[in-house]
Amino acid sequence: MKRADALLERARQETGLEHFGEEGFREGLERLVHAADTEAHLTQMGGTVFDLAVLDLLKQRLTIEDWFARHPEIDEQQIIAPLIGLGLPRTGSTALACMLAQDPAVRVMRNWEQMQVCPPPDRATYETDPRIELGGEKIRIRNERFPRMKQMVPSTATSPAECQNLMGMDFRSQIFQAMFRIPSYVHWLFHEANLVGTYRFVKRVLKLLQWRCPPTNWRLKNPSHILFVEDLNEVFPDARFWMTHRDIGAVVPSVADLYFELHKAFTEDVDKSWFGAVNAEFCELGMRRVIAFRDAGHDHRFFDVQFDEFQRDPFTSIDKLYRFLGEELSDAARARMAAWRDATPRDQHGLRSLDPADYGLDCEALRKRFTFYRTRFGL
Repeated sequence: MKRADALLERARQETGLEHFGEEGFREGLERLVHAADTEAHLTQMGGTVFDLAVLDLLKQRLTIEDWFARHPEIDEQQIIAPLIGLGLPRTGSTALACMLAQDPAVRVMRNWEQMQVCPPPDRATYETDPRIELGGEKIRIRNERFPRMKQMVPSTATSPAECQNLMGMDFRSQIFQAMFRIPSYVHWLFHEANLVGTYRFVKRVLKLLQWRCPPTNWRLKNPSHILFVEDLNEVFPDARFWMTHRDIGAVVPSVADLYFELHKAFTEDVDKSWFGAVNAEFCELGMRRVIAFRDAGHDHRFFDVQFDEFQRDPFTSIDKLYRFLGEELSDAARARMAAWRDATPRDQHGLRSLDPADYGLDCEALRKRFTFYRTRFGL
């Protein structure tokens, strides 16, 4: 039995469920498993972690489809005009997403929800759901295993989450490359994969999450979307977007360093130059695609945020964003945003330093390579 087939069967046995929904996810699953087995040079722990991660995604997919089968009315839910953040990673996008999530009038997907989607949350128990404590324990274990993660991506069980895990359930997601060296899968994902079906699945999960737990005014964020913005637009044609911008010489090395922190526990052959190269490719390819999309008649749907301005005074940017949306920033939302910022200083877990050359990167060469981006957004 093929490795992918064995994982599918194990997921069925452990859940007692049979139906995974649309079959398109299988191509990504098979490519991912093949790449992990032949390219990733996994340690024993890495192999175990990989299998458990894939198994968890498959089991979640099964349970999500089971809820729709038993409650077909869920599909009648509407996802209307979500606001989606899709700037480059390491540009202040997480801080902005966290501040926007403080508005009680909006809906975000929180870490504990994407860690275990089902049973779908209920508004009456949303603040006390036992999965919050379980999610907090998972993050504590993550921080023990990867100590620098608290500096790189500080988060809690209730922090807003990217939809990487949801995309992972369709096996078209950058979440896998962040942990495992899988060049053939990455090439397929960047250059060949179609993600319309993936975004339909993401939309399906959002319907499930809001079914018993309004509001429905979604705020989402995922830097990966820049690679697939045309497919994203096909599924969310009324979406509006924000993008954060920062010196590219600070962005690519920082993401490469994040990859190193995750990879080193799982592989026998850490290739730092790959971390630099694959992230430079992602940033360039994604930004060229999103600029082309904007220039093709969609620029009015985008709001841009400069990293330096946001760091000096986030409310200057947030006030402008709310005006762009035609929405009111309530006093309660502003107070909660300010409280989050005061409680979450950038250096609360210390500052880290890195040498871009460790990852085969030269900052001036990066800036020259990204002249098209720097010029377009005034960096």
